[in-house]
Amino acid sequence: MKIDYQPRALDALEGAPPAVRRAFFKQVRLLSSDLRHPSLRMKKYVEANDIWQARVNCEWRVFFTISSDAYIILDIMPHPK
Repeated sequence: MKIDYQPRALDALEGAPPAVRRAFFKQVRLLSSDLRHPSLRMKKYVEANDIWQARVNCEWRVFFTISSDAYIILDIMPHPK
């Protein structure tokens, strides 16, 4: 499955610390190859809009939607505590 990025996600990724960027790209590789990989801890975030959430690391999350042929990365942000 291919990965597409919304501008907001690219902006957030650019502003993220280097360790978060490295973890993000590792998790995106897992997402594209195995949606159910345990380290993603993927779950439905907003049922009505079909928005999903996956773990980047302990502090950061990635939000995305699933289209027929791609995962569309919407945003990446620190997890609210």
